[in-house]
Amino acid sequence: MNEFEGFPLKMQFTPIPNLVFSSLMPQIKDIDELKLLFNIFAIFYPKKSNLKFVTLNEIQNYSGLGPDLKSLPVEKLEAALVDLVKLNILIELKVVQNDRAETLYFINNEANRFNVEKIRSGELLLPQIKIEAVMPVSNVKPLDVFTLYEENIGMLTPLIADELKEAVKQYPESWLQEAIKEAVAQNKRNWRYISRILERWSTEGKDNGAHRGHLKTNTDPDKYVKGKYGHMVQR
Repeated sequence: MNEFEGFPLKMQFTPIPNLVFSSLMPQIKDIDELKLLFNIFAIFYPKKSNLKFVTLNEIQNYSGLGPDLKSLPVEKLEAALVDLVKLNILIELKVVQNDRAETLYFINNEANRFNVEKIRSGELLLPQIKIEAVMPVSNVKPLDVFTLYEENIGMLTPLIADELKEAVKQYPESWLQEAIKEAVAQNKRNWRYISRILERWSTEGKDNGAHRGHLKTNTDPDKYVKGKYGHMVQR
């Protein structure tokens, strides 16, 4: 292998989601799986279609694939893809293309979950592709709070990640998901606002406190007696 000589002034870049570094890298134990994931992003990015997927054959023939992955037996590449699906990083869709069984792999994001469900239900058709097997929608795991936060609120810094971990221990995950959605609806995209929602639900009860927002109530029984026109009010 030739020694790396450094980066040139002009070069191409492949965007990698921040969640890969903050949430996924600790979960991926196999270095080949991690390398494969980076190559999949590199294959996806230049594609112009709104419906982007990759196949095993496409990965094997990718010009940027390193020699270590090229030398892997096909069984190991398939096993690595299966593990990435199990980790909920990829969505697989088994189809028949040109009379041959094929598996399409999609990056697991909201748009692709929606499109894959449409394909499985027959509402969205792919040219020259038939669906081989229909998987129940319930098999698609919902977004965890870390993914939901980064996709809707902002970058998941180590400090925010620690706050979320503590919140997961303290509150039901459904509360965290709904609090994030509430923050988005109110255009208050920050952790402080989300934590206040959770604290309010914890002290006031979720059903009673969920939609109070910025409403302020005055429960002082002497509110009108003490006021400017108090002499006109009778108890």
